[in-house]
Amino acid sequence: MNVFLWIVAGVLAAFFLGAGFTKLSQSKAKLGENPQMGWTKDFSAGTLKLIGAAEVLGALGLILPGAFDIAPILVPLAASGLAIIMAGAIITHARRKEYPVIGINTIVLILALVVAIFRFGPNSF
Repeated sequence: MNVFLWIVAGVLAAFFLGAGFTKLSQSKAKLGENPQMGWTKDFSAGTLKLIGAAEVLGALGLILPGAFDIAPILVPLAASGLAIIMAGAIITHARRKEYPVIGINTIVLILALVVAIFRFGPNSF
């Protein structure tokens, strides 16, 4: 189970690093040009940067504390935070009637919850 949780955490970290760095490195206008990022028009540029920073920090929190055995409680806390971000994403896309994207968000939410639950519980470090 430990190997499975590391794999899931690695996949989540890669996903959130990519998503977070995209939000941090591109302007709001550039993000809005992407048809799948239409939701960015509903948020300020500062909020988008905050979401991006939270995603990057959450991705680092999934891997680094467990890998270096420094404050490993941060792993399930990071997974919980990322799950909250995904719940917000689901709500945002539902309000905008962007239903196809909700499926991806739901899968990512479930994976984050799996890491959080098992790292808080039976497979903690």
